[in-house]
Amino acid sequence: MEKKTIAIITARGGSKRIPHKNIKEFLGKPIITYSIEAALESGIFDEVMVSTDDEAIKEVAVNAGASVPFMRSEKNADDFATTADVLLEVLSEYQNLGKEFRYAACLYPTAPFITKEKLQQGFQKLKETNANMIMPVVQFSFPPQRCMVMKDDYLTMKWPEHRNTRSQDLEPFYHDCGQFYFYQVKELLRTKGQITERIVPMIMPETEVQDIDNLSDWELAQIKYQLMKK
Repeated sequence: MEKKTIAIITARGGSKRIPHKNIKEFLGKPIITYSIEAALESGIFDEVMVSTDDEAIKEVAVNAGASVPFMRSEKNADDFATTADVLLEVLSEYQNLGKEFRYAACLYPTAPFITKEKLQQGFQKLKETNANMIMPVVQFSFPPQRCMVMKDDYLTMKWPEHRNTRSQDLEPFYHDCGQFYFYQVKELLRTKGQITERIVPMIMPETEVQDIDNLSDWELAQIKYQLMKK
């Protein structure tokens, strides 16, 4: 039986720098619940599930309204498993249950800046543009063309030809926000999770983007989140 759209929230339990990061309290509730609630409130998903290997994360996820119909395999729960590995495993497990999807979204569990409106906008872009993938991105705050590298213990410009180029004349560079993605499932499966063509961006403001790898990042994310909510 084909169901239309699935949200897959990837949340393994083995975080080392911030123990149990995916369910650590973020401004009053476990951080994963922000992604789950945004997905549920968007109204675009037939299934909102969490892929995890951790019973504590499963309990929080289910209490927040997500489903955890199966646990993540051991091989996809270590430090070397990629997001693509996890997504392909989830879709395969659903196929075994007789469920297939046309569209999929991957949401990260430590991305409180995801909102129902952003998800709705991303899904609309996927359908309107017939893209293979939608990716939220943010512009680098400093022009990478002016970056420096170390050579023989001294700083030197990587691209000295841009020493005197005006910032407004440099091509903007972007990077992945690390929040969510939308996919055409057939393309995700065809490329084994390695989509490289027809990726349409959603450009996000820097105030609503924050990687969370350590406690300083965590504190910055809380400040930015409160700013976004104002």
